[in-house]
Amino acid sequence: MDPAASSLIDRAGLDKSKVRELVGRGLEGADDGELFLEYKQTEALAFDNGRLKQATYDTTQGFGLRAVKDEAVGYAHASDLSEGALARAADAVRAVKGGYSGQYAEAPGRTNRKLYDDVNPLGTPAFEQKVKLLETIDAYARAKDPRVRQVTASIAATWQVVEILRSDGETYRDIRPLVRLNVSVVAGDGDRQETGSYGVGGREGYERFIEPSMWQHAVDEAVRQAMVNLTAVAAPAGEMDVVLASGWPGVMLHEAVGHGLEGDFNRKKTSAFAGLMGQQVAAKGVTVIDDGTVQQRRGSLTIDDEGTPTNRTVLIEDGILVGYMQDRQNARLMGMKPTGNGRRESHAHVPMPRMTNTAMLAGAHEPAEIIASVKNGLYAVNFGGGQVDITSGKYVFQCTEAYKIENGKITAPVKGAMLIGNGPTDLHRITMIGNDFALDPGIGTCGKNGQGVPVGVGQPSLRMDKITVGGTA
Repeated sequence: MDPAASSLIDRAGLDKSKVRELVGRGLEGADDGELFLEYKQTEALAFDNGRLKQATYDTTQGFGLRAVKDEAVGYAHASDLSEGALARAADAVRAVKGGYSGQYAEAPGRTNRKLYDDVNPLGTPAFEQKVKLLETIDAYARAKDPRVRQVTASIAATWQVVEILRSDGETYRDIRPLVRLNVSVVAGDGDRQETGSYGVGGREGYERFIEPSMWQHAVDEAVRQAMVNLTAVAAPAGEMDVVLASGWPGVMLHEAVGHGLEGDFNRKKTSAFAGLMGQQVAAKGVTVIDDGTVQQRRGSLTIDDEGTPTNRTVLIEDGILVGYMQDRQNARLMGMKPTGNGRRESHAHVPMPRMTNTAMLAGAHEPAEIIASVKNGLYAVNFGGGQVDITSGKYVFQCTEAYKIENGKITAPVKGAMLIGNGPTDLHRITMIGNDFALDPGIGTCGKNGQGVPVGVGQPSLRMDKITVGGTA
């Protein structure tokens, strides 16, 4: 039976009325909750050093039953979608109900919006064609420059069907495709070796990404970055003005600021932004949004994992804190509205407030004007890993591609640059915002409490004054 065409309950051969009875029993006396059903197909192919190193395919299904009472959550999950497993789950989650005598929380609203097609990317193109594509990418990368020593190319896809059933009878359904193509290269010159990488992806089929213009661009960028890093000099250290490029550098905003604007951290007052609603938390001109409604973007969802339609949520407007990202539980406990940010990695995980596509909006300055305004500083184009403390806002981010700015001009590439600072503090250090807003190419994955979910980031070029740069010079 096709999971796209039929209910997951029907597919499992279960009686709908019996399922509703069990869900109702589990959620009796609870403030809120739901049965989350999932069917997911996943594939990943990796071509490394001239041969196919990985080819995996996996099908998973299961359910998670959640009962919410005040701040307490009862959660039970299983990969066995059967009446017996549901009955055991219902008995397990009843432990949180207490003596509640109010009314079960109102169901999420509905949406007719559709942000992506139901297409299953695992079926097309055929397996042999996918392997051939990776071989072609490998050959193309090696032909770009004789200094290319190693090439790793990969494609991955998931196709997820979710259904959400509430004890008040409301049901919600979403079918979510997701694909990603990545290329990384190692280039060498004598004993020195450097890396470069680039990826693309989104909630659609493979078609757009296997076009030669797309995968060749990914290879070109990975090779270019590796070659730049081969000529990089040691990064300077100290306090200096920093210019961030548009697009993927928004990952720093995501980590250093975005997590601190999620509802749970603010309800528990563990965020550096807790209690600052309505106050100036950033320089004037800084507007930050979380938008889960962008067509076919990696972080977008038609509905979140509680059934709430996603939104374009303004978090910071002209420097003023005006909103948080909320799931249903934290929104209710804070007297706010859900924003469609209740997300979970799978049926085996509880939902919590998570980002979708988080971005800072454009300003008025030309990127060249921003560069020209810096006498001596750093131009950060790409980032790798980073660490953030949500409570204090302190962060450390590694630049994978960066350049010196000398007398208003971009000069030598540098290696080993680290940006060190405090997210809430450094929002006030933004002095110029570019007009070149861009989203990342579709590669982000966000981790929180052991769960990973696909996300998007974005921003225009930015100038930040007096940022601490860790270097090796």
